Amino acid sequence: MSRASEFKQLMLDPKILVVPKTYDALSARVIEQAGFPAVHMTGSGTSAAMLGLPDLGFATITEMAWNAKNICLAVDLPVIMDLDAGYGNAMNTWRCIREFEQAGIVGGHLEDQVVPKRCGHLEGKRLISAREMTGKIEAAVEARRDPDWTIIARTDAREKLGLDEAIRRSKEYVAAGADCIFLEAMLSLDEMKRVRDEIDAPLLANMVEGGKTPWLTTAELEAIGYNLAIYPLSGWFAATSILRKVFAELRDAGTTQGFWPRHGMEMTFEELFEVFGYSKISELEERVVVKDDDVS
Repeated sequence: MSRASEFKQLMLDPKILVVPKTYDALSARVIEQAGFPAVHMTGSGTSAAMLGLPDLGFATITEMAWNAKNICLAVDLPVIMDLDAGYGNAMNTWRCIREFEQAGIVGGHLEDQVVPKRCGHLEGKRLISAREMTGKIEAAVEARRDPDWTIIARTDAREKLGLDEAIRRSKEYVAAGADCIFLEAMLSLDEMKRVRDEIDAPLLANMVEGGKTPWLTTAELEAIGYNLAIYPLSGWFAATSILRKVFAELRDAGTTQGFWPRHGMEMTFEELFEVFGYSKISELEERVVVKDDDVS
């Protein structure tokens, strides 16, 4: 079974698929070791981690593909990703699917915003026409080599055009070949239930801490009937928060000696290196690398 087929089976399972977002290879390993069955590469987190810039379309196809490749090499899990708005028109979308599938990605969500896009929970998003978006979906279908590569169509129409239009667009996107719908920035539980009732396709819920959509538990999302839940901020939100605290303490106290036990963080140096498999790699190195003094 291909990784793409594995992911699609997980998405279609009656139990909701919970997929935390990663922004680099290290955070992907942490997600894998926590026991999750799949990983999602965030666009906003990648832009923040790689460029130090907000999610306003700054990252390019090649930069995102480089990060995607490193993440896919780091974990033995299916990895999906944020495809933004396809990085241009339908032909740019065709190319980006080819790039990301080659990097090891097994699916992703493509949105109907104007390029450059904006984070779905920021104001000021601009939309392309539904016809242009269906062309991008058709290009994505044409581009994928594995027929189980999952195309998730995202619509940001709720903010500007209302829920009726967002649902109408979603149905068009399913007809164009989308495997799953991601209706962004719903404003209430009733809206989320209505979307589930009216769209005959798997649904993705985007759980953004502090975002526009109700912040539900995975059990609550499963009860409504959502198939997939992603968490775009959790990882790099936590990392940024703890980095601010530890470096402020280093600046003010001149040491981090008391920081870790005070915050309940007791990870040892050895445990840290085991996150990225140091002992296994060292064992391989011992077997295959010729030492300088080995001349026989």
